[in-house]
Amino acid sequence: MRVIIDFDGTLTAEERQARALAERSLGTLAREILGAPREDLARLYDTTQARLLASPHQYWWEVNGLIASYCDEGAFILNTTTLQVMLRENDSYRRAVTARFPEAEYDPVVDCTNYLFHRHTAELAPVFRPATRSVLTALAQHPDRAPVILTNSLGDKVEAHLATLDLDEPLAVLGDTRQYDMHPEWNQLFRHPERGEIQIWPLSETRQVDLRRPAYYHALQQALEQDPRVVVVADTFSLPGALPLMMGLHFFLVRTRYTPAWCAQVTEAHPHGRVLENLAALPAALDDVPPGGTG
Repeated sequence: MRVIIDFDGTLTAEERQARALAERSLGTLAREILGAPREDLARLYDTTQARLLASPHQYWWEVNGLIASYCDEGAFILNTTTLQVMLRENDSYRRAVTARFPEAEYDPVVDCTNYLFHRHTAELAPVFRPATRSVLTALAQHPDRAPVILTNSLGDKVEAHLATLDLDEPLAVLGDTRQYDMHPEWNQLFRHPERGEIQIWPLSETRQVDLRRPAYYHALQQALEQDPRVVVVADTFSLPGALPLMMGLHFFLVRTRYTPAWCAQVTEAHPHGRVLENLAALPAALDDVPPGGTG
């Protein structure tokens, strides 16, 4: 069984790193990109984030015009969404970002926030959850489980962070998966157990998850080609969790102090979803996965 485990937030306590990430990002924006006083950016960041958290269903990480994740799903996701909103809403900031990223892969604001995230998370020392080392060791020593570390970052950053755990052997890393890589024109359909074939998964009157994530889909397909038994484990739902469920894989959502109730409810409502109260519960929970791995 390939146990694909998200890195940031699942193996690490990103809630303890989010403010440091924001501080570094604001400093880079002030010095290198916007030429604006850092104090002004810090005040705008805090007021923008408070507005997002007051109505989290109205704000999201947007890529190619589609919702990649709602702002309240993770501490790092909240940081990214806060930066995107404050940059998009200020004309002078948006012009400065466009000048700095003139040949954007997505759009200048998305490329800017991606740049800030990858640059500064590489600089931050990892803060691992208490059970991380013991869980990874138990999985690696199990005769029928192969842990694979999932990340949107490049593999070398995560490999360097994992090396600080002093594990007996290095773990496989599935890097640059781009779970946020949204494509409106992608025509792949997925079968929902009740709604039939869908591309957009309605969750409630105020939220939905868009499944048009071809880069992540192909990464998971490659994992399935190596082993048809694949389980995904993560701390957020829209980015890493929804697509595996719609592909017939089992998904474990690790509850954190920032996990919204709606993420847990949607996960548990799906026949292949399960919520874990902490990372330490993962090895025992895997015992309940059917031998086939997918359904």
